[in-house]
Amino acid sequence: MIRLVFIDVDGTLVGENGVPECVWEEVEALKARGVRLALTTGRPGRGLALDYARRLDPEGLHVFESGAVVLALTRDLHTPPLRPLLVEPLPREAALEVQAFARKRGLPLEAYTASGGFYIPEDHPLLLLHQRLLGLPAEIRPLEEIQEPLVRLQILAEPGRLEVRDLPPSLALHTATSPKMPGVLFASFTRKGVSKRSAARFVAEAYGLDLKEAAMVGDGENDLELLQAVGLGIAMGNAPEPVQRAAHKVVAPVEACGLAEALAHIRRLAP
Repeated sequence: MIRLVFIDVDGTLVGENGVPECVWEEVEALKARGVRLALTTGRPGRGLALDYARRLDPEGLHVFESGAVVLALTRDLHTPPLRPLLVEPLPREAALEVQAFARKRGLPLEAYTASGGFYIPEDHPLLLLHQRLLGLPAEIRPLEEIQEPLVRLQILAEPGRLEVRDLPPSLALHTATSPKMPGVLFASFTRKGVSKRSAARFVAEAYGLDLKEAAMVGDGENDLELLQAVGLGIAMGNAPEPVQRAAHKVVAPVEACGLAEALAHIRRLAP
């Protein structure tokens, strides 16, 4: 039986035109069956991603920053800060190496902290577009000036333009795309061993569940590990072929109510 569902954001929950309205009816039907829903995204736990998480489960646990942060939400919107149950900080020296790497190649870089800090060392047109997508403004500040621990760095680049073989071995690389920014590859760096799968296991155990009692709906290569680890992995129809092959089931693309289709299927397997 499926008692917990992990849901990716870009390309799964959110398409080119936002969240299809058909999704929310199935979300409410699953919640009525007692199934927990957990947003599982590379986005930070602020802005639009936080709004999505609250609508999925306003008193639940949600995964942000590609698994580097798990937040516990409360229904009270006026009780900041949100309570981080899990924080996986980056090694500081490795983060500075990524910054030097991005500067040398003229690639736009973003930095995120567990408390929701969003920083860019230098401005860039792609970064402005991404801020609009996230619903968050970034502060221009080099990493050397950020005092609180960093949890994730992200480089935005054209596919095929990013070679990362010489980057620090203490970091893990996760790549993703977004239908709202076509032609852009999002390359996220977390501490080695940190991923959506590691954070999802933490969430499942917090609920007293095994990952085999969970489902995952996703579309990106950064979802692959978790799709294979859960009891039911569902790939969106817009997912790359390797992701679809790894899933137990493939549904329609995001704009054709694929997530609603996936949730309806999961509801039939719920308690």
